[in-house]
Amino acid sequence: MRCEREISTCLFQFLPNSLSKIFPPLESFFKERDISNLTIPTVQISSREDATQLHRAFKGIGCDTGAVISILAHRDASQRDDILQEFETLYSYDLRKELSSELHGHLKKAILLWMQTPLERDLTGLRQGLTGHIPEPKIATEIVCSRTSSQLRQIKQAYNSTYCIPLDHDVGAHTSGNHRQLMLAYLSTTRYEGPEIDRVLVDNDAKAMHKFGERKYGMDEKVLIQIFSERSRTHLVVLDGAYQKMYGRELRKAIKIETSGHFKHALSTILQCAHNPAKYFAMVLRKAMKGLGTRDTTLIRVIVTRAEVDMQIIKEEYYKLYKKQLIDAVHSETLGHYRTFLLSILGATNVK
Repeated sequence: MRCEREISTCLFQFLPNSLSKIFPPLESFFKERDISNLTIPTVQISSREDATQLHRAFKGIGCDTGAVISILAHRDASQRDDILQEFETLYSYDLRKELSSELHGHLKKAILLWMQTPLERDLTGLRQGLTGHIPEPKIATEIVCSRTSSQLRQIKQAYNSTYCIPLDHDVGAHTSGNHRQLMLAYLSTTRYEGPEIDRVLVDNDAKAMHKFGERKYGMDEKVLIQIFSERSRTHLVVLDGAYQKMYGRELRKAIKIETSGHFKHALSTILQCAHNPAKYFAMVLRKAMKGLGTRDTTLIRVIVTRAEVDMQIIKEEYYKLYKKQLIDAVHSETLGHYRTFLLSILGATNVK
């Protein structure tokens, strides 16, 4: 496979078109609970008809953006993939290139990301976050620390094949200190993903963190890295409860006080996603819309990447936390076709 050695500003250009033929289908990548609010037509529409309608939307002066959104925002991942293939068959041109040429701003970023597979999105986010013109290690950290061991194995294989360089190499080259050590350990360790736990090991971990941590001068980073990179999500959830019961302090709060920077963010992401990934992403969305200005890159990334995974649960968690519907929050922070697209994949009706 040809190596993609140049980083392009267009999201789709981070990936070779043949990627989906080499790696397993979407269904095998995300094993999480698939609960979304995506609304698709009750009457099946052929991918050829969709491709034809999209081609018409691009013809003439300007683009019929409303038509593009009305189609793509209401097709699931499999249907979008069929449309991509049909468009190229009919017109010998990459639909994503056409979208990149015809759309602009935040809407362009959102739709191009929407047209990628989950695996492609993770590769794009990691590559940009680690080696982009303006590196964003927080994004790379979120991707690595919110994924399971099985997902990370596929990500590592695809990253190496796509960019001709191991993910571990880029992580090592573009992170530092305890953050680097944790990220590399988390990538290289295969963690158990089942529900069973060893209660004795849980208690020993709690004692180890306290013995070599808070009782001295801050939590011992080596102990934290070992436990957080090697233990299952179920183990960490039980450990959190055990730690609080034994020492009267939530592990989350101890991490917040005793660690800092990207290392703290990585630990917190691992722990929060062990407890409740949907709640974690609800909090990320809140931060993206809180205060002056909207962090649109974050808003797009979370809504698009979770829309077909667990968005219904995220919406429920958002309301529990902030007593406001996520759809209403997004509506108040966005405008125009960009708003219409995001609200559509969030499952809103009568979008205006």
